[in-house]
Parts: sequence; C-alpha cells; structure tokens
Amino acid sequence: MLVGSLMLATTLLFMASTFLAEPHPHQAEAIGGYSAGCLKNGVALPLTGPGYQVIRTKRLRYYGHPELIAYLTTLANQTRMAGMPDLYIADLAMAHGGPFTSGHRSHQTGLDADIWFRMANQPISTWEQDAPKEWALIDEPSYRVLPGRFGPQQLNLLRLAASKPEVARIFINPVLKAEVCKRAPDEPWVAKLRPWVGHFSHFHVRLRCPVGSPDCQPQAPIPPGNGCGAELASWLKDKPQLPKVSMAYHKPRLPARCGG
Repeated sequence: MLVGSLMLATTLLFMASTFLAEPHPHQAEAIGGYSAGCLKNGVALPLTGPGYQVIRTKRLRYYGHPELIAYLTTLANQTRMAGMPDLYIADLAMAHGGPFTSGHRSHQTGLDADIWFRMANQPISTWEQDAPKEWALIDEPSYRVLPGRFGPQQLNLLRLAASKPEVARIFINPVLKAEVCKRAPDEPWVAKLRPWVGHFSHFHVRLRCPVGSPDCQPQAPIPPGNGCGAELASWLKDKPQLPKVSMAYHKPRLPARCGG
C-alpha cells in the first residue's frame, strides 16, 4: 500500500511539473525578449471601452498578452473613477507579436503599451483617428515642460499606471521624470519611471514576464533607489539623442519558437 501511494504521488508530481513547464497549446505566451520575440495566442484590446479609446487602429497594433489587456482595461476604469477623461491608447503589439516595420524596436511580445498624456473629453473623430494630434508636454528646443501641461491629472495617471505590481518599468522623458521627482520623490512607484529619449507626448508601459510564459526573457531589474539622483542628472546634463542608425530595416534574430 505504501509503495503504491508513493508511486501515485510521484506520478502526480511528475504530471504537475510537466503541466507547469509546458504551457497549454491554447494558452497565451510572451516568447523571447521585448525587442526580439513574438506573441502566441494574443488577445485584441477592444477599440473602445470604459475610460479609453484605441487610436491609429489601421496599424493593427492593438494586440497583447491577456495580462496587458487586463492591465489596460483596469487602468482605464481607475482613471475614469478618478474623474479623468478617457485615455488614448496607442501601440501595443501585432496579432502574433514580432518586430514592426516602422517605429518601435520593442513591443514584440505583447507586454508593451503606449499611453498618451493627451486625454479625450469626447470620442475621437473619424478623420483624426489614424493621425491624431499629439499633445507634447515638453518644449523640445529648450527641453523644458510647457506651462500647464504636466498637472495633477498627468501625475495621477503615472501613479496609477506605475503602482501595479505587474509593471516592470515605464519609459518617460527625463524632463518629466524630473518633474515627478520634485512632486513625489518618496513614492515607491517613482523608481519604475525610467528616463528615455523622446516620449514628449506619451509614456511606455512594460509589464513583467507573466506566469505561463517560460520562454519570456525578462529585462534586467531596475537599479535600487528612486532614480532621482545622479542617474537622472546624467540624462538632463545634455539633451539625450537616439544614436544615428541606418535607415535600412534589419529584422532581429527571433527565438526558434517565433519562426526565427
């Protein structure tokens, strides 16, 4: 009896470990790295919902891992409950992830999303849907925040977006990071705001690798501290610029499971 029980327990343990290690064939998976990967069984974000609108829909970049879709719809509900206008949600990923032919190098695994600081008091018009007017928060020549552009609503939006445990980091312009450091330096979520070039009118949310995606490659952890000291100062010393790269498109080497 004891031997039989041990054999049964061993069999069940093996089955459980196999189940955990091998995702179900219909389970969503983020595969590879954020800039060299793909998305399996992704989900489309509905183009409109409580508290948000998807923009530039002709690009077909509104797919994501279910955790990203849940994150965005929850965030939109929270901002709506806070009395804020609807969010404009831009690029997520393509239906099967992978590299875009223009724009971002990341957004490949269904765990990245761009959210605009401009918010919608009314549904976006049809003529503006595919080329909406951006609402920059920063004057690029002077590298300073435009008066009245970064107010309590924008700060609260970043707080709600960054406070969730599934968020790995949020990329924002260094000037905006400095503004947050002035207003909320002791908040734990501030550390997740990572300075990066551009991002004059939007921020870029990146989620952690989700459970059930064993081939998802996480990014290195963010450094300790709130990121408001010497690290940020190095970004503000000179206006950071993206390195000049060839205009020729070079597809990244993708994991074998992505067909690369």
